[in-house]
Amino acid sequence: MSFFQPAPGTVLTHDIADYPDGVVLPIDKPYRWTSADVIRKVKFAAFRHFRKKNLKVGHAGTLDPLATGVLLVCLGPACKRAQEFQDHDKEYVANIRFGATTPSYDLEKEVDRTFPYDQVTEEAVRAVLPSFLGPQEQVAPLFSAKSVDGVRAYEMARKLYRNAQKGILDPDFDAAALETLHRSRITISDLELLGFWEASAETPRTSFFSPDKRSKKSCPTPDADAACSQTNVKSASSRINVADTSSLGLPEAKIRIACSKGTYIRAFARDLGEALGTGAHLSGLVRTKTGAFRLEDALSLEEALALLAE
Repeated sequence: MSFFQPAPGTVLTHDIADYPDGVVLPIDKPYRWTSADVIRKVKFAAFRHFRKKNLKVGHAGTLDPLATGVLLVCLGPACKRAQEFQDHDKEYVANIRFGATTPSYDLEKEVDRTFPYDQVTEEAVRAVLPSFLGPQEQVAPLFSAKSVDGVRAYEMARKLYRNAQKGILDPDFDAAALETLHRSRITISDLELLGFWEASAETPRTSFFSPDKRSKKSCPTPDADAACSQTNVKSASSRINVADTSSLGLPEAKIRIACSKGTYIRAFARDLGEALGTGAHLSGLVRTKTGAFRLEDALSLEEALALLAE
């Protein structure tokens, strides 16, 4: 079975039967879009393009709203291979800030605790990274896509978070049991420290994304890179909160992570902070590879929708 993977500018016919094994669109997911937002947008365009309202459209592995990078969108018969694609190894580039935590371990929630970070140096990060290589057990973040008794963990977490903000505690919530359910075996096969920036009280610490490969302009600040380098398609998830931790002037590392399916990079950031005797959270995340699909070959959402234009 071989699926069809169109290149930018490819003209797709209006008959899905012309693609007996389906179509796979590797899309560079926009910042502040959920994976479901992308699917809804592509599904609507695919329904119109192929004139088929029962066409199956799905993705092979979700990405967090504040992450960008390779999201595989399957059309038609290719949906049968979604699990196969999801099982492939992944590669990410993560920006991790030390000295503060958030309930979601990324910027979707505001800082809840701060920690000393004088001991966090480039040498310290390099020294501790090898301890994370190999098979291991990881506790997934409560704010995750895992299901517990049919309920998405993030739905449960956000309800608990809202109630906690109001001072309401759920007597039936068993945190220990939930944590046990969230333990899974993962493998981290490679780690590379790409950059490290010391804490700076004078200069706010910003994220260090590289501008999108299709963007010809420079963003005004590194923190803006993730947003301004994305597709110009209007964000479907402007409701997604983005906390600002840049003004804290925290130390930050940029790390390439090659890992197995099911690895939560937010949890890796949490664990890396703990290993260094501090707190940590993701300030940016890009999925650069899933299986044989690489970011440099991915389509922008605009390019993917253009393939499905009437």
